[in-house]
Amino acid sequence: MFADSLTLLWLQLAAAAAIIVVAATFLARSADVIADKTGLGRSFIGVVMLATATSLPELGTGVSAITLVGESDLAAGDAFGSNLFNLFIIGLLDIYWRKGPLLTFVSYTSALVGALGGLLIGMGAIAMIIHNLTISVANWRVSPVSSLMLAGFLVAIFLVHRSERSRERENSGAARESERENSGADAPAPSYEGESLRRAFAMYAVSAAVVVGAAVWLAYAADGVATEMGWAASFMGTQFLAFSTSLPELAASFAALRLGAPDMAITNLLGSNIFNMGVVLFLDDLAFADGAIWAQIDDIHLLTAVVGVIMTAVAVTAILTPNDDRRRRSPYSVEGAALIVMYVAASLLVFYLS
Repeated sequence: MFADSLTLLWLQLAAAAAIIVVAATFLARSADVIADKTGLGRSFIGVVMLATATSLPELGTGVSAITLVGESDLAAGDAFGSNLFNLFIIGLLDIYWRKGPLLTFVSYTSALVGALGGLLIGMGAIAMIIHNLTISVANWRVSPVSSLMLAGFLVAIFLVHRSERSRERENSGAARESERENSGADAPAPSYEGESLRRAFAMYAVSAAVVVGAAVWLAYAADGVATEMGWAASFMGTQFLAFSTSLPELAASFAALRLGAPDMAITNLLGSNIFNMGVVLFLDDLAFADGAIWAQIDDIHLLTAVVGVIMTAVAVTAILTPNDDRRRRSPYSVEGAALIVMYVAASLLVFYLS
């Protein structure tokens, strides 16, 4: 009976994953059309539209874990674990790209997104430290740090938009052409002349709804598998649920890369981390009825937060490093390999310490 129920859960995982991969392809394409038609830029669309849509499963799973299951560690682990997995995906994309170190093909706007994400992850670590050292704000309905993180998310969106506007003014009419050339795509850039903006928005809405629905199904199936296997809540959140709810980011970023849009692929991942910290954890804290969530979660999340900051710093450094010589030397990057190694090491630590 146990084997039958576990097999059924694995089949549900596979079916939900397949749906997400297909829907995320349409999601990335529609976002690219919107970026092209509106002139808002792939980086801004990657942060605002693609990252928001692919991060909604973390939001739904986190709030559900608190209100329905009563597991704050699942919610926190899903958010912080998703941050690590998103940075791990950058390492995988670097291997897939094969045209040179991937992070040398993206704009400085992506570095800004990464830096802001690292700042918000660091604020999450500070929140855990503050609530472990004092009980003066433990009974607040929402932690003041959570409110600051939400404000940080809104400021980040404004700064990314301003950065994209500034870059467009500097490049004048050649902005899009320059972006296409810097994408490193071997094939001609996709032409969206016959595409309708209204149709692109409709496809985006439908694809996002399918991705979110399938991801929630995937997360519940993953929760069932982890429960059947007897894994700890902190490990379940940081690894298993984080992987499940980050599958949309994985599929959408690979789809964006196939379109020759590395900026959109990277800002989707780094922007998802901003959303996880600024929106998901704020709403998780709001949903938690027994005071601030930071005072109730396991200390293991402090480890994943610190590793997340370090991994983000590695990615941002790679973007800001002069790229001409590095493109010629190797199709891969040391930073991409470092992101993969750090993710694996953090996963093992969480498993053994949970």
